[in-house]
Amino acid sequence: MMHESPHDQHNTESKSEGDEEDHHLLLISQSPLPLSTDNNPKDNYVSDEEEVAYESHDKIVIDGLDSDSDNTDFNSTPPFSWKKLWLFTGPGFLMSIAFLDPGNLEGDLQAGAIAGYSLLWLLMWATGMGLLIQLLSARVGVATGRHLSELCREEYPRWAGLLLWFMAEIALIGADIQEVIGSAIAIQILSNGILPLWAGVVITASDCFMFLLLENYGVRNLEAVFAVLISTMGLSFAWMFADAQPSGKELLIGLLVPKLSSRTIRQAVGVVGCVIMPHNVFLHSALVQSRKIDPNKKGRVQEAINYYTIESSIALFVSFMINLFVTTVFAKGFYGTKQADSIGLVNAGQYLEQKYGGGFMPVLYIWGIGLLAAGQSSTITGTYAGQFIMGGFLNLRLKKWLRALITRSCAIVPTMIVALVFNKSEASLDVLNEWLNVLQSIQIPFALIPLLTLVSKEEVMGVFKIGPTLERIAWSVAALVMVINGYLLLDFFVAEVNGFLFGALAVTSTSAYVVFILYLISHGDCLPSTWFSHIVNKGYSYIGK
Repeated sequence: MMHESPHDQHNTESKSEGDEEDHHLLLISQSPLPLSTDNNPKDNYVSDEEEVAYESHDKIVIDGLDSDSDNTDFNSTPPFSWKKLWLFTGPGFLMSIAFLDPGNLEGDLQAGAIAGYSLLWLLMWATGMGLLIQLLSARVGVATGRHLSELCREEYPRWAGLLLWFMAEIALIGADIQEVIGSAIAIQILSNGILPLWAGVVITASDCFMFLLLENYGVRNLEAVFAVLISTMGLSFAWMFADAQPSGKELLIGLLVPKLSSRTIRQAVGVVGCVIMPHNVFLHSALVQSRKIDPNKKGRVQEAINYYTIESSIALFVSFMINLFVTTVFAKGFYGTKQADSIGLVNAGQYLEQKYGGGFMPVLYIWGIGLLAAGQSSTITGTYAGQFIMGGFLNLRLKKWLRALITRSCAIVPTMIVALVFNKSEASLDVLNEWLNVLQSIQIPFALIPLLTLVSKEEVMGVFKIGPTLERIAWSVAALVMVINGYLLLDFFVAEVNGFLFGALAVTSTSAYVVFILYLISHGDCLPSTWFSHIVNKGYSYIGK
């Protein structure tokens, strides 16, 4: 039998048995309340009426481990089980790929080469902030049974929902271009330069079909492939770390003693900006629905949140260590050298080979293997995120292969153009990367504000809404991230925007951007009662006059 929330039960009790199903189907398109996905004939109808992250038969059953009886208290959280933790392990590692994509690796190597070990503390705290945001995303997905883009479609007016979808797609395309280009660079390295950049892009584009093939073999097999890719990255960059032998003392000082100078402020902003990815916030809320959890059983929901907290923390610790390996290798080899300011993703392999030589396994190929694993894994998760974002915001009811093809094409077509146009020099690719970083940075509020709005609403989250203390911390982190990325945007415009027309366009676009952010904050009406909410609300009222 399909479970309903108490609100739905109240509405349906007064209906006759013959009208019950019609009334329930009407609620599907109107109610943001979680729906159970028990395997029965109604489930098939739901999948036709409304987009869902996973069909019921695709989900991994968790409750089957328990000997449920009539006396089972579903409001209490079951005791910890290693076997259950293993079954819940997977979504957090897929989410962590965004912390390891080629854009992050470029931020790591530049931070190490220019700032040395001094920004390791910031990398650690930025990863912690990213973990908090991702845990809130997972909480929304588990407690509501719906992912963030679906909830945004119902929370906001249609025009605002479409604008949020457009912003999310722009961020996803920007991230995907970086990921595909990074993967193409790795293919170029591993082929000894035989394959040009555009050929690497074409090869990487085919991962869409590999992804579809993997999906047909089940969620756990797909997660196993990502475990292999993350392990490949970990082993490759750990090997580089062991070869380089960075200073353990300087590494510890860099982690424990905060340092920031005017010379390294741009790299510091890049470190924070690379960690929190807009599309990843949407992605995680959908990934957690790959496990079958009855949202009407409070104990089961809390249990899922607890296990996802553990596995996401482990996944992001692994990603932090990989980022630390890359940063310290370049800090040891290039900090204070003439090459430090000229190192980018394109020439990093050559610089590593010149510095550390060949050895038993040439460092150039070790770097290429790690970069390829990062690029391939992140492009596949990007395709996955694209499906959820497009399907959730637009409520598309398409076959998986068609939806994946559409979302993949949205990114591959501009990437092919980029590969052909920017393949002239390394400097042009570095400039492109800066533009793409800015593009993604300005999209961050359009993922964070809806997330914090929804996770704080009792009518959406029920008893699982976050408390006032966590709410204040989350909004403070979001404000800090948005200010940091605002600095990056301002710094970039000052350096790149020239001419009256271009300047006027930038000012107009920025004004519209700020107004939309203030609208999203005001619409939610759930900022904690602090000086920050007072300033924002005063500013929005002034603009509205």
